[in-house]
Amino acid sequence: MIVYRKIEDIITRMQDDKTGGVPIRTVKSFLSKIPSVVTGADIVQWLMKNLSIEDPGEAIHLGSLIAAQGYVFPISDHVLTLKDDGTFYRFQAPYFWPSNCWEPENTDYAIYLCKRTMQNKARLELADYEAENLARLQRAFARKWEFIFMQAEAQVKIDRKKDKTERKILDSQERAFWDVHRPVPGCVNTTEMDIRKCRRMKNPQKVKKSVYGITEESQPQSPVHMPSQPVRKTTKEDFRKQITFLNMQLERHCLKMSKVAERFWLAVQDLKKQPLQDVTTRVEEIWHEFLAPGAQSAINLDSHSYEKTSQNVKDPGRYTYEDAQEHIYKLMKSDSYARFLRSNAYQDLLLAKKKGKSLASKRLTGLMQSS
Repeated sequence: MIVYRKIEDIITRMQDDKTGGVPIRTVKSFLSKIPSVVTGADIVQWLMKNLSIEDPGEAIHLGSLIAAQGYVFPISDHVLTLKDDGTFYRFQAPYFWPSNCWEPENTDYAIYLCKRTMQNKARLELADYEAENLARLQRAFARKWEFIFMQAEAQVKIDRKKDKTERKILDSQERAFWDVHRPVPGCVNTTEMDIRKCRRMKNPQKVKKSVYGITEESQPQSPVHMPSQPVRKTTKEDFRKQITFLNMQLERHCLKMSKVAERFWLAVQDLKKQPLQDVTTRVEEIWHEFLAPGAQSAINLDSHSYEKTSQNVKDPGRYTYEDAQEHIYKLMKSDSYARFLRSNAYQDLLLAKKKGKSLASKRLTGLMQSS
């Protein structure tokens, strides 16, 4: 975590125009524009100048280590390395930074890949290894694929409401996030090299479960990239338990994110009622809790809302978070509420209500016949 903080400090300085950051610009290409990009050469020069690095090779190596963690990424390549040339790079949104301790499930990855297939854009076409991963995930989650498809469809509808330029940036940032957590075959998954996993690597006899059956822990690949051949024959009961567990994990994650969004919305509502002398303090508290890099209860904002809110925080007032609150409200309305209507708890309530009505109707009919 300390390493992440140091990297994030460098990234923050890179993006700060006031202190001589890397020039971020919109580049015109044939019949289109490429928004919010920097070149690899600019990043290398900035590292050499501001970190007192004399050897360009050392600066490229440092930049590649930062890129491997997903803080900067090439906009047209899945391989996260830094090149000292005119290759275009983009900065990752703080929401996707590794310091947020992301451990995405394969269901999340399945929703992402499924969503990509619904978007008719050449830049969003699946690479060969992604198409193979999608086919494996579809086999693994065959019983709940309808649910995954519905989630992907709902996200696509939300994305289509966003500005074209903003959507293009968000698509690339989301793709870079998965390039870190589900990298191209042959690339190192930097998120797997933690202490607990290194300890398990020392014991090759220890095994773990994945959606593809029991696999050897000594294999360093992501579960998506593991061979589909299981060590032992899996039964229907194994698949049932795995799917039940994944359903619980997904519901728990969605519930957690919905609660965080609701807390943020209520906090902003409360801010509007605060006495003027308390507003500045409350604005800072909300920022550190929900929006600051590494926030404990980070919320998902689009880049436009995040940048506008960042500017508003510099001049705090009761309506500093108005744009962010509106964005979160739209997300809750289109995603959280729709998910609640599909939840087991709500369906059980509906079923109980229908049974209650049916029972009351039978009793009334019986009374009328007896009379």
